[in-house]
Amino acid sequence: MNQRELFLRHVAQTSTAPLALEIVKAEGCLLFDAKGKEYIDLIGGISVANVGHRHPAVIEAIQKQLDAYLHIMVYGEFIESPQVQYAKLLTEHLPVTLNSVYFTNSGAEAVEGAMKLAKRVTNRTQIIAFNNSYHGSTQGALSVMGDEYWRNAFRPLLPDVLHQEYNSFESLESITELTACVIAETVQAEAGVKPPSKEWMLALRKKCTETGTLLMLDEIQTGFGRTGKLWGFEHFDISPDILLLGKALGGGMPLGAFIADKAMMDSFTKNPVLGHITTFGGHPICCAAGMSAMKAILEEGMIKSVKEKAELFSSLLIHPNIKAVHSFGLWLAVEFDSFETNKRVIDKCIEEGVLTDWFLFASDCLRISPPLIISEEHIKKACNSILQACDNL
Repeated sequence: MNQRELFLRHVAQTSTAPLALEIVKAEGCLLFDAKGKEYIDLIGGISVANVGHRHPAVIEAIQKQLDAYLHIMVYGEFIESPQVQYAKLLTEHLPVTLNSVYFTNSGAEAVEGAMKLAKRVTNRTQIIAFNNSYHGSTQGALSVMGDEYWRNAFRPLLPDVLHQEYNSFESLESITELTACVIAETVQAEAGVKPPSKEWMLALRKKCTETGTLLMLDEIQTGFGRTGKLWGFEHFDISPDILLLGKALGGGMPLGAFIADKAMMDSFTKNPVLGHITTFGGHPICCAAGMSAMKAILEEGMIKSVKEKAELFSSLLIHPNIKAVHSFGLWLAVEFDSFETNKRVIDKCIEEGVLTDWFLFASDCLRISPPLIISEEHIKKACNSILQACDNL
């Protein structure tokens, strides 16, 4: 029985048609399969590999931590240097009120913990989320996901969750003194890279402040330079009460976090004690890897080239079969007339060695979220494959 057959038989599946590529090596912005075929990675592990695959500094940090210790104690009990140092680095590059980091295993777990924190701090129950938003698939995160197609099969979910239209001023009227938190993606990811207006974000921040509602911004895909700034909220001149991170946070290792003011985070320490707990959250190897990746982003100037690379993609992706290109930093959604057209283009690109896919709430859009280190040569080659696929529709 070959690897594909074993994969389909023994690894739990999430769709009836997985890509099932057998990748045996990844380096920079390239993937290599078992037959030696090379792929330009336009997905980046869904915005995980911002510094590229196997960045040398990340590999070095992992190897160094391997020689020290792996898991030693449940999160929050022992002083583990990788956690401490990474939390310090993160908070040094955030607004002063975002000074306390709770590390988790994933972005979805960060959402779960942050929702508990908002309820605990405000003593309120209502949560407002937005249509076409994605925050994870665990039951709490699923409750605030903005699409009934995914929610319906798993009801009952969390009560007192209200879904509104993103970037709608009318929706802000629903935020009241009963609302514990508003959870919003700074830029809607799975909707096909849809940013809000700056005016709306400012109004959202103002309404939350006026009503004592906590503003929770999901930067799980948006963070770590993807938008052309370190954090997406910097484009809108606001800051959240709670920041959600994941994906690129671990430099390729599994890691999530929610970040808030220490006065709020300390509410988990009493009534009840251990108000939120995790065994493996903030694993020392994951924190060591993530810290090295963040330092690489900052020290190697990766963010400086984001705008130029994004503009190159947009300038090349012009074709009669492309309806539009939506972008925010090095993060693009190439819109076609239907999912069927998009899927044909995606399949042809994969055949030609360019890995891409579609968006959950914008299935007619092709995803481009490559490592920030992608070269001009690889951008041109990838775009040429996309355009050739368009020619053959």
